[in-house]
Amino acid sequence: MGFGAPSNLKDTPPETVSYEDQALLLLARLMEGGQEDDETCRDLNTLTKLLTDDSSDKNRSPEPHRPIHELVDTDSVETILGYLDMRQSQTVRGHATLTVSAYLKAAGDSGVEDLSEFFYSRVARGTYDDFIVAFSVAASIFPVVPDVISTLFLSEGFIASLRPLMKRKWKSKKVEQACLEMLNAACMHTPCRKAVKKYCLEWLDEIVQYNPTKHDHEEGSIQQRVHSDIVRNLAAVVLAKLQAFLSTPMAGPEERIQPATTTIEELSDLFKVMLTADSDSGRKSSIEGLAYASLQPKVKERLASDQIFLKNLVKALGETPPKSPTTYGALSLLVNLTTYLSTLTEEQKRMTQLKAYANASKSSEKPDPLNDDEYVTKRCQAVFQAGVIPILVTHSQHGSAASLSLVVSIVFSLSKIPKLRGQIAQQGGVKLLLHAFSVLPAEATTAQRTTAHGLARILISTNPSHVFGGSNPLPLISAIRPLLLILADDPTFEHRDNLPVFESLLALTNLASTDDTARNPIIRLAFPQIEELLLSNNKMVIRAAVELICNLMQSPECVAKFADGGKQASHRMHILLALADSEDLATRRAAGGALASLTEWDTAINAILKRDRGVVILLALCKENEEELRHRGVVCILNLLTAPGKEAGEWGVKKVKDEGGVDTLKECLKKSRNQEVLEITVEALKKLLGGQDSSGTLAIGR
Repeated sequence: MGFGAPSNLKDTPPETVSYEDQALLLLARLMEGGQEDDETCRDLNTLTKLLTDDSSDKNRSPEPHRPIHELVDTDSVETILGYLDMRQSQTVRGHATLTVSAYLKAAGDSGVEDLSEFFYSRVARGTYDDFIVAFSVAASIFPVVPDVISTLFLSEGFIASLRPLMKRKWKSKKVEQACLEMLNAACMHTPCRKAVKKYCLEWLDEIVQYNPTKHDHEEGSIQQRVHSDIVRNLAAVVLAKLQAFLSTPMAGPEERIQPATTTIEELSDLFKVMLTADSDSGRKSSIEGLAYASLQPKVKERLASDQIFLKNLVKALGETPPKSPTTYGALSLLVNLTTYLSTLTEEQKRMTQLKAYANASKSSEKPDPLNDDEYVTKRCQAVFQAGVIPILVTHSQHGSAASLSLVVSIVFSLSKIPKLRGQIAQQGGVKLLLHAFSVLPAEATTAQRTTAHGLARILISTNPSHVFGGSNPLPLISAIRPLLLILADDPTFEHRDNLPVFESLLALTNLASTDDTARNPIIRLAFPQIEELLLSNNKMVIRAAVELICNLMQSPECVAKFADGGKQASHRMHILLALADSEDLATRRAAGGALASLTEWDTAINAILKRDRGVVILLALCKENEEELRHRGVVCILNLLTAPGKEAGEWGVKKVKDEGGVDTLKECLKKSRNQEVLEITVEALKKLLGGQDSSGTLAIGR
């Protein structure tokens, strides 16, 4: 073999063998072959680690040695690439892909030359065996080094030669399969995809539509000429990718490519049948094909309206191991079925119109109505009814970061429907989202925000004690940090999206309705953000922020923010009083509730009495037509009148009288029908008119 490694190295402890000899021994064993798959995978893993460590300044062995990639000669490269052969087990191919990737990274240009030489030489030999290996290598390595393989794929005459090769009278089913695996991988690269459509479309159509009963029996046997199920499935997947990516018109008519004879609807029907097949390859091809076919709105509708299919899909997802391509494909398919179109701001709508005017070829295109919210909502309901949440909960515990991002996208879409939120929580949706938020990498900002937004939606519509209380091990405080994330601007968006902010505030308000174990962390972690949102230019955000303050005001920590006698507290009180005078009824109601709680504290009463319009605003609440607002107003007034300490109480009585309080309260009595409001108003009037003293202060929450 020419490696110079001692023959007895296999039994020598690794720590006694030099770094170079370890690599040479591994290469020798791989070239010798004949091992069990698990032994081959172990050797490939070790070689991958050696190549990876040797390429890193941090992990490189301090022992003087020749670079490991230089020990991988031409024969070794051919051996390692041979483990990518489709006739090898999927496990071996997977480990070999990682080894080749590590080698290409370590060897740089020389590694690319080795790979190119291998590919060209095998194709040039032209035997079935050589074609199978070359195509298998291209299919496996395409995702690793797409620029390198696409150059080989697009080399002059190569793709054009595939069709006549595949249409040979005595063709090999294995060559067909290897070729289609390569085309399948190549379709992820735009220039390669266009070339496939140009040269291979007719052949792919022929495979999918092939029916041996329609062909004569003159030349060869049908058994020899018929396409295998695996080949037919792969051809259908490639066609689906071509349809998904190239079905819309190009910029100019000269670039348009005629569509395939097999329609995307026919392909989706074929994939649905394949999903229930017994073979793993059929299920894998079915899900991969549908993941691309479902990019088309009409296919989404066909799939979502078939409840039997949806249940089969959810069942297949439940039976598929995590971190597998099939799992990722099934999750991608569910994302396609459930995703809503982004809501554009008015400015974004104007920009879209301007772009349409600038491009005459697209100006007549209209958004497909099947992507409208009403259709997406029906699809989401159908997916939910198929029992997807428990399966997603299971997959979220063991999946990759990429799969987890898809999982939370699906839950996020389902959570948009209010009537589903309670059921999502019951089936483990909150636990899923909290787990996802805790394990998603820091750089996955979009996925983290999607997770937090989905959590906010569910917590708006569910009783916190049902989600976090009793025997449930989830601590309520664990939901606060995700919700705070979406109070801040999304750095990836040019225009601020107020919907996540609004829904996060509503969820925090719901949590704050429980007790101080929820309120105090919110106050400590988020009060500056909440305070800033009180001055938002969005009416709904302001309303939600005030409602949150109203519930937080049940905590002494929040009261102190407004009533500690400092300059900031005075400024906050000024803002809260101004909000109690807002044009928006709901904002006035929430601010009035916060003031009703706040005026239980004498320092807050002093702060209100010091302000010129403080009492005026509270009396204005008493004049409202809405009973709830009058209730809040009279509670505030009574609290002013009955403040502890002679000086404060007398000051309150004087200020209320001076601002016409007697007449206001009499008017309130005439308007009110609620017994509690009537009793509070009567007590306040007695205090103003020098009658019976009240027995204490009263307050009302939101």
